[in-house]
Amino acid sequence: MLFNTLRYAEFFAAVFVGSWALVRIAGVWPRLVFLLLVSYGFYAAWDWRYLPLIFASSTVDFLLARAIARETRPRARRAMLIATVALNLGFLGFFKYWNFAIENVAALRALLTGEPASVGHAFRVLLPPVGISFFTFESMSYVIDVYRGELPPHRSYLRYLLFVAFFPHLVAGPIVRPRDLLPQFERAPSLTREQGGEALFLIAIGLVKKVVLSDQLALNLVDRVFERPENYSALEVLAGVYGYAAQIYCDFSGYTDIAIGSALLLGVRFPKNFDAPYKAKNLADFWRRWHISLSTWLRDYLYIPLGGNRGSELSTYRNLMITMLLGGLWHGASWNFVFWGFLHGLGLAVTRAFQRAVQRRRGGRAERGEDREAAARPSSPLRFPLHALCVLLTFHYVCLAWIFFRVPSFSQAVLILRQIGTLTTFHPNLPPVLVALLGVALASHYVPERLYERARAGFIAAPAPAQGALLFLVAVGLHEAASAAAVPFVYFQF
Repeated sequence: MLFNTLRYAEFFAAVFVGSWALVRIAGVWPRLVFLLLVSYGFYAAWDWRYLPLIFASSTVDFLLARAIARETRPRARRAMLIATVALNLGFLGFFKYWNFAIENVAALRALLTGEPASVGHAFRVLLPPVGISFFTFESMSYVIDVYRGELPPHRSYLRYLLFVAFFPHLVAGPIVRPRDLLPQFERAPSLTREQGGEALFLIAIGLVKKVVLSDQLALNLVDRVFERPENYSALEVLAGVYGYAAQIYCDFSGYTDIAIGSALLLGVRFPKNFDAPYKAKNLADFWRRWHISLSTWLRDYLYIPLGGNRGSELSTYRNLMITMLLGGLWHGASWNFVFWGFLHGLGLAVTRAFQRAVQRRRGGRAERGEDREAAARPSSPLRFPLHALCVLLTFHYVCLAWIFFRVPSFSQAVLILRQIGTLTTFHPNLPPVLVALLGVALASHYVPERLYERARAGFIAAPAPAQGALLFLVAVGLHEAASAAAVPFVYFQF
């Protein structure tokens, strides 16, 4: 991980210097060309064979959006929209789900014929391009927004290519909307002292989350427990499940912090993508806090077009379930991810049913005038304990779903749950340092927002030498914590 971090730091330093030097010397246009080239180079470093895919996908969507905007016939506009959705989802489906499909066809054939299930090597395709789910959704949303009339077709082909390929968000998000990013490429970039301080603060926080918390939990607890749960006590397996909840949050939100900070140093601001999700009081609240750019994308481009909550209660539950099942499948070509989506869809449906029942009850009380009497009484002393209980229950339901997200098979998930059910408590594999890391990773959710904002503001306001000293201490800590084994970002696989 440290070596990869150093490589990214060297790459970004060169991009930073080159980008701002071009702005000073030649203006905005050469800077955009430079950023596009380095973004394509960044992507090609993973696998150059997929570079034509992102270029072709971006080009087709750019041209189709312009054609849709010019066309006045509703049927022709709809046909072009269907074409772009089919092309984008076709690319995504082929590269990401082809192997999954042929494996399931082989399994079904084996079930019907009694012959062993096998898939020939010739039927398999290459591994999916890194970040294909992210840039596909971004590019497809642009065409949909133009079709809906919510966004005019962009005039600059270069800026559109850069919108899709801009390297800080290219491989693992956040999923940036065209209306948020494209206008920023039209303006002359700026970087104030405050923006620079905020960017460095975010990058430092992101690296600490990734290297110190996520990687250490993964290597010393999570990977071991999920690989051989039968070798651990119920307490240790439960700690492993909590550890994965902390790992995936610190890993993904850490990447997001680094991405937002990197973009900010280049004069571009990304939207917030996480908001302490384990503070959520229910699953609906969780999805307002977790991977915000994906949850809002699914809401705006899947849930609402399906009908949202505009129909009957039954149709609303159906729409929630379809959205979360497809959201699970978006994460990976596995039935485990689909079941993870099912658990969240079920939880969201139960949450909505409960909230509707409470609203109906309050409506009945309002008709009888009881709400005015309740409002006149002091706040119930049970309010805080009930809120804490809701947070605790939501967290554990999310952790239950994370088990199926993490394991390679249902049998492994059953093994983990069965081991937790033994209720054994010996814990030689939970040294105090590891427990402390887990505690810090989870407890950081519950630090008051004002303390985080005070720390951020204090770093931004600090003199440059003080900022440098703090960053040096962070770098030393990262060096000491970094493992020899590189731990890739979890969401790189999606």
